[in-house]
Amino acid sequence: MPKGRLEAFSDGVIAIIITIMVLEMEAPHTADWAALRPILPVFTSYVLSFIYIGIYWNNHHHLLHTVKHVRGGMLWANTHLLFWLSLVPFTTRWMGETHFAALPVALYGIVLLGAAVAFTILVRVIIAHHGKHSDLAVAVGEDRKGKTSLALYSVAVVLAFIQPLASCLLYVVVAVIWLVPDRRIERQLSQSNS
Repeated sequence: MPKGRLEAFSDGVIAIIITIMVLEMEAPHTADWAALRPILPVFTSYVLSFIYIGIYWNNHHHLLHTVKHVRGGMLWANTHLLFWLSLVPFTTRWMGETHFAALPVALYGIVLLGAAVAFTILVRVIIAHHGKHSDLAVAVGEDRKGKTSLALYSVAVVLAFIQPLASCLLYVVVAVIWLVPDRRIERQLSQSNS
């Protein structure tokens, strides 16, 4: 099966997720700067989540450049990733509306951890199909970046019950790690095509 349908479906789901997140934010009822103060936590959590969804979209796009043919396992692994990403609007709103309370911050981290595990599974399924010498396998290598992210998310989930804002800081750190699309894939594809 060609990968176009997988890309189109994923792009559509991600666009809906972003739309839901922005629609979840309520505008203030007065027209002054003070009216923005109460919604600042909601807006802050929205910005973080928007960046995360953008990161997943960018890296997913790069990942699919390595795919030559799509198999059923890839479809299910991709659907698993989209499931976790679809929970981001709910946890984003809850975290923002509770002003970063412990349980919502922990649940937000569990969703991010679930998405990271799902992305890792998707990468492994693609590598299993295309082989251990495929462009993706060579680009990912030992996947220190992915393993570091999983470890930081795990720590952040536990830390949320002790210091929720420190947990949020770890979420920001992971976002910064992934902000630039995975250049390992770009480099490998450039080398393969030359």
